[in-house]
Amino acid sequence: MSTWAIRRQPGRRLGLLALVVLSFLVLRSTHTFRLKIVFVLFLTATSACSSPAVGPMSGAEERLRPRLDWHNLIPPWLRHRQLGLQAKGQNFMLESSTFWIFGGSVHYFRVPRQYWRDRLLKLKACGLNTLTTYVPWNLHEPERGKFDFSGNLDLEAFIWMAAELGLWVILRPGPYICSEIDLGGLPSWLLQDPDMKLRTTYKGFTEAVDLYFDHLIARVVPLQYKLGGPIIAVQVENEYGSYNKDPAYMPYIKKALEDRGIVELLLTSDNKDGLSKGVVQGVLATINLQSQHELHLLTTFLLNAQGIQPKMVMEYWTGWFDSWGGPHNILDSSEVLKTVSAIIDAGSSVNLYMFHGGTNFGFINGAMHFNEYKSDVTSYDYDAVLTEAGDYTAKYFKLRDFFGSFSGAPLPSPPDLLPKTAYEPLMPAFYLSLWDALKYMGKPIKSENPVNMENLPVNDGNGQSFGYTLYETTIASSGVLSGLVRDRGQVFVNTVSIGYLDYNKKKIDIPLVQGYTVLRILVENRGRVNYGENINDQRKGLIGDLYLDGSPLKNFRIYSLDMKKSFFQRFTINKWSTVPEVPTFPAFFLGGLSVGPSPSDTFLKLEGWEKGVVFINGLNLGRYWNIGPQETLYLPGAWLDPGINQVIVFEEKMAGPVIQSMETPHLGRNQYIN
Repeated sequence: MSTWAIRRQPGRRLGLLALVVLSFLVLRSTHTFRLKIVFVLFLTATSACSSPAVGPMSGAEERLRPRLDWHNLIPPWLRHRQLGLQAKGQNFMLESSTFWIFGGSVHYFRVPRQYWRDRLLKLKACGLNTLTTYVPWNLHEPERGKFDFSGNLDLEAFIWMAAELGLWVILRPGPYICSEIDLGGLPSWLLQDPDMKLRTTYKGFTEAVDLYFDHLIARVVPLQYKLGGPIIAVQVENEYGSYNKDPAYMPYIKKALEDRGIVELLLTSDNKDGLSKGVVQGVLATINLQSQHELHLLTTFLLNAQGIQPKMVMEYWTGWFDSWGGPHNILDSSEVLKTVSAIIDAGSSVNLYMFHGGTNFGFINGAMHFNEYKSDVTSYDYDAVLTEAGDYTAKYFKLRDFFGSFSGAPLPSPPDLLPKTAYEPLMPAFYLSLWDALKYMGKPIKSENPVNMENLPVNDGNGQSFGYTLYETTIASSGVLSGLVRDRGQVFVNTVSIGYLDYNKKKIDIPLVQGYTVLRILVENRGRVNYGENINDQRKGLIGDLYLDGSPLKNFRIYSLDMKKSFFQRFTINKWSTVPEVPTFPAFFLGGLSVGPSPSDTFLKLEGWEKGVVFINGLNLGRYWNIGPQETLYLPGAWLDPGINQVIVFEEKMAGPVIQSMETPHLGRNQYIN
């Protein structure tokens, strides 16, 4: 089939929409007819930059496959930016022109800042015109009233970079975001309040949201479309219909955004389970889905709920996340292409979640807890359109061909791949057992009863968010130890490990002891639940009393092992010793990774190691665990320096001889998503 497009001619007065349907062609396909229209609009963003926007008109009943052209620059009349993105009948309109959202999700907090441009260029070269991103409250306000928008959390820089590269932005500021991140992006210090009711109009929650929004939205307002920025829409909370604890909550969030200066189109986003309860007056509803079988919701439920409005799939799930102990979930590229094609044929805009997943660096991963607790792995590869390391996939090229087939101009060339390297294996040279390290950590917290992580008197009264907590007390007899441990507690008699307490194993036998003996429990926060009705119950550490033969133990010494960058600064080189033939665990291992003059990405494999965390030059790379599925940790070249790089491994149970470096990732046994 031939495609025609008329360009705007120089001197055309004010760039008026001299846009006409030049041709239409009836195509016969398996007993059906489909009308295809070539429709060219001159829309891209301006200010100091130009952003693309395209708008074919699509009849709801005709299921038009649009032919779009985002090559031409915006006409002068659009520079005034008065109307913004609007919902007009069945179409999105940008100013007075029809607009289709072809979006892709990339989370700035999961991608090294040095690679933001690379990922966004690849998004644009795939034929997409809009970037979507969540904003994680827990990372931006790690302590109450102390905000961090620097470095890898520089949200404004990320949004302006998108504008510079010619992309629109849909912002999803929460406060709850799900996103497979710890507590759905809510800060753990909220849980210091024993009566806290998250995601409701409970005063303790709304006061915290108000303070956060005062700070966040002030940064976001100047980035809006009507003020010269790239943000064309803002999402109100996230999938609240599936939670739905307080009918006053969503109107409160909507008003909180508007009162602080949000003037762009507002959206909600819900999966099929929450659609019926997630609609908010004056806010456009969108849906999240993965299967073509759910597409009927586009026309049935949304039409009944809000009348004739533009349709949008806010999250088309291009893959899925992985949990420790499970498979690596994948979705066939042909299935992805069919579903995206069907979404657009249905007259709907679409956002690919995820376009690029990235990595749950540090301890930020979330968890699910329905029938059983399952924490998410470090990799957020998601089997997305780009891999965890930003490499192309079959999905990328199929989708690029698809979106390019109705672009009125050639798409930008995809950027070259970033190089990957297998460095020489690293053999740790130095060692420090956890028990020896305790004397360098200052005085422990003393408490008659156990204290959960969030309520520990650390971090200026904000408690502990991530990492491990060590509880010590003294016992004088054997017996059955029991208690509520969240999420996994390794139990020691003096320095000898005797087993674990967790969600499934709530009791353990303490062997015969002589005299007074130190009982220790090293508790790991494996990730707070990010989705579901039990988010109020996500306190970590020892929850309540710890019992020996039914009697509560008293007089605890508690060490907060958050393993922040400052945590390791106390371990100067003179504190370490050479690795013994039989190390005592848990322990820290120190070595150096030798890197040439041009550091490249690599993947670390800890074969023979059991469970722990890796730190590179003081940065937390994430967790590893030999139960899989993930077998390698992504190490960005941007985190490496030429020469010798410091590598510290905290290992709970068993160390291997070396740490291997590989050119390719191993994310585990594949399982197709059902």
